Amino acid sequence: MKKQIGILLFLFLISGHGFGQTAEVRKQQFNLEKSSLAIQGYDPVAYFTSHKALEGKKEITTMYNGTTYRFISQQNREEFAKNPARYEPQYGGWCAYAMGKQGEKVEVDPETFKILDGKLFLFYNKYFNNTLKSWNQDESRLKGRADQNWARFVP
Repeated sequence: MKKQIGILLFLFLISGHGFGQTAEVRKQQFNLEKSSLAIQGYDPVAYFTSHKALEGKKEITTMYNGTTYRFISQQNREEFAKNPARYEPQYGGWCAYAMGKQGEKVEVDPETFKILDGKLFLFYNKYFNNTLKSWNQDESRLKGRADQNWARFVP
C-alpha cells in the first residue's frame, strides 16, 4: 500500500511540474494578452460552430494550461472543455502565413481565419495586407513550413 501511495505521489508531482512548464511555455511563446487571454477574447468554439469570429463574454471563461479563453455561451465552454486541443488556434494564435513564410510570430486579426483539416488558423489583416489571401495561394507548402517553424518555439 505504501508503495502505491508513493507511486501516486510521484505521478502527481511529475504532472504538476509538467503543467508548470506548459503554462510557462505558453506565456512566453503564445499570442496572449498580459492577462493570459487568448484570441483577444474571441470564442474558439464559435469559429467551428457559427463559422464566424464572435467575441466571448467576460463572465464565461475557462483556463486551459495557463491560458484563458472566453465563450459566447456555457455550451461552447463545455464543448471546449471536452477537447481543448481541437479548438485552440494553431501556432499559438500567431499568424499562420508569417509562421510558414518566415518562421515569425506576427499579430493577427481574430476575424481573419480559416478552418483547415478541423484546425483553426488565424491571420494578419491590416493596412491592405490580408495574409489569408497569400496563404491560400500556397497553402500546402506554407502549412508544412509553419509546422516545422512552430516546432522551434514549442518542441
